[in-house]
Amino acid sequence: MPARATDARRAAVLGSPIAHSLSPVLHRAAYRELGLVNWSYDRFDVDEAALPGFVEKLGPEWAGLSLTMPLKRAVIPLLDEISETAAAVEAVNTVVLTEDGRRTGDNTDIPGMVAALREHGVEQVDSAAVLGAGATASSALAALARICTGEVTVYVRSEARAAEMRQWGERLDVDVRTADWSDGARALHAPLVIATTPAGTTDALATAVPERPTTLFDVLYDPWPTALAARWSMSGGAVVSGLDLLVHQAVLQVEQMTGITPAPLDAMRHAGEKALADR
Repeated sequence: MPARATDARRAAVLGSPIAHSLSPVLHRAAYRELGLVNWSYDRFDVDEAALPGFVEKLGPEWAGLSLTMPLKRAVIPLLDEISETAAAVEAVNTVVLTEDGRRTGDNTDIPGMVAALREHGVEQVDSAAVLGAGATASSALAALARICTGEVTVYVRSEARAAEMRQWGERLDVDVRTADWSDGARALHAPLVIATTPAGTTDALATAVPERPTTLFDVLYDPWPTALAARWSMSGGAVVSGLDLLVHQAVLQVEQMTGITPAPLDAMRHAGEKALADR
C-alpha cells in the first residue's frame, strides 16, 4: 500500500563505518519531494555482531533499512525472504518491513547499475572489462548478465580472486575470463569498463586511457572525479559515476519502502550533488 503523507514511518541506513553515507541526504530529499512530512531517515553505526539485536528491536513504525558493508550478507539469515536478485549475489542492501513484522530483502545495486548505464545510453554491449574482484565486482557481473552479450574480462591481483570471479561468472551465467592486474591498461579498450576498486587504486591507469575511450563506470563518488574518470572525460569518453549508481539504487529503495512510484530521481540527485560539493 502506498504511503500516506500523514503516516509516521522510519527508515535508516546501517553499516560500519557509516558517517560518510549519502543515503540520508537522498532519502530525505525524496520524502520532502513526495510530501511525506512524518517520515524520517537516519544512519546507525552497526556491525555484524550488533545487527541481530538491532533488527529484533524494530517496531511497526519501521518501513525499511538500507544496508552497506559489512552487513549485506550478514542480514540474510534475519529475513523472511529475499529476492532472486539478492540471492544471485548473496547480498542484500534493502530490507522492506511490513507492519505485521515481515522482513523482505532485495538488492537494488544491480538494477541500479543497469539503470545508471541506460541513462548514459548504454543499453547493450558485446564485451566488457571489470577492474577489481570484491563484492562490488560480483554485483557488476550480475548487472552485466543483463546487458552484455559476450565475454567479460575481470582484472585481479591474485589467483584466488580470479577463481572466485570465474565461479561468480558460472553462477550468474556470464562468460568470465580473468587477467592479471598488471595488464589493466588493456581493460581500457573494452566497450564498457567498470572500475570497482577503492580510491586511488586505478590512478596509475589514467595515463593509459586510449585516444577514443568508450564508457567508464567508476563506482566511486567521493573523492570525485578519480584520476581515471577525469582523464577519461577529458579524452571524450562517457563517464558514469558512483553517484549515478547511488541515486538509482536509492530511487528503487524509496519506491519499495514507500510504495510510491516513481521516486523523485532529479531531486535526489541534486541533493546528493550539493552534499558532495559541501564536503
